[in-house]
Amino acid sequence: MGSLKIEAQPEKRGMSEKEASAYLSIPMNTLRQSRCDGPRPGRIPPPPYCKIGKRILYLRDDLDRFLEEHRR
Repeated sequence: MGSLKIEAQPEKRGMSEKEASAYLSIPMNTLRQSRCDGPRPGRIPPPPYCKIGKRILYLRDDLDRFLEEHRR
């Protein structure tokens, strides 16, 4: 009987809008609106993101930094 070899998947660095929304516990519509509107007085600014073609990608490091910056 042979042993099953399982290769570890590298930790994913980029996240889709849906994944970033879940990671930050922010509704996807709020995340999208803040990205489209940009920084506005009285509102939390959008987290940094990358745009590759039409695709929006959030980097885990940027989201972690965003959370730390808004920590109370």
